[in-house]
Amino acid sequence: MNANEKVVLITGANKGLGLEIARQLAQKNCMVLLGARDRNRGIKVAEMLKQVGNVQPIEIDYARPDTITQAAKTIDAEFGRLDILVNNAGMADPADGLPSQTDVTAVEHILATNFIGPLRVTQAMLSLIKKSTSGRIVNMSSELASLTLNGDPEWKFAQSKLLGYCASKAALNMLTVQLASELRDTNIKVNSADPGFTATDLNQFRGEQTIGEGAIEPVRLALLDDNGSTGGFSGRNGELPW
Repeated sequence: MNANEKVVLITGANKGLGLEIARQLAQKNCMVLLGARDRNRGIKVAEMLKQVGNVQPIEIDYARPDTITQAAKTIDAEFGRLDILVNNAGMADPADGLPSQTDVTAVEHILATNFIGPLRVTQAMLSLIKKSTSGRIVNMSSELASLTLNGDPEWKFAQSKLLGYCASKAALNMLTVQLASELRDTNIKVNSADPGFTATDLNQFRGEQTIGEGAIEPVRLALLDDNGSTGGFSGRNGELPW
């Protein structure tokens, strides 16, 4: 590391949007810790990205809290701080759907992955982020999290009523709002990023924009300067309604 490098942890960074965010931040003078559930896959992808910048794999599996605890210990021992946390890892489930039809077990799984997992990681990493001179936390949300838009029959995605997924991202937004308020007197900024409807395996690559385009807003929020806002919910086209 050089003195100006920011230490970044991105969960679920071995593919899709997480991988692209890792690639872009590695190009911007960041020491990227590429979080992956599968250690071997993380090693393989990190090796591929080393031609772009400073990247190393780190094992983090939401379903195994011990990996989160160990990741925090490793980061503390190697770097003594964490400058940027991107809570990117998430999932959808084909059994999810309308409130009257969705599979409750699927909803439980989605909430555990998309909300409880990021909460665990955030709590584990917070003491390290507080050691940064410009801590940033980016929660990867979705336009589908908006209560306002979900109530609008004219909204572009009005038919996308996936109770578990939408509720999990709305809960993640609540984490953003409350944590930003809790940390308002610190140098840490907490924001929710909507990447937009991006073509990834999460949506069977039906998204309308590229992964590069989807990474624009989370990368911007990760690198906010000290005058940037906190406690917001935004996409590449600006602020979104809660």
